Amino acid sequence: MNNDIIAGKWKQLTGKAKAAWGKLTDDELTQTQGNAEQLAGLVQERYGKTREEARKEVQDFFDQNR
Repeated sequence: MNNDIIAGKWKQLTGKAKAAWGKLTDDELTQTQGNAEQLAGLVQERYGKTREEARKEVQDFFDQNR
């Protein structure tokens, strides 16, 4: 996962991220600035997933939106 590429277009991707993870607020998504680890942590916390499940979900999201 190339965080530089994702971070560069994060503003465009926040809408898709919001659709994927509706329990996350716009502010939370903005604060992550496309950081995979922070985003995975939020997904883990809000959705009660394991760390690995959340990381895989975020990885899949980033792969689909490169």
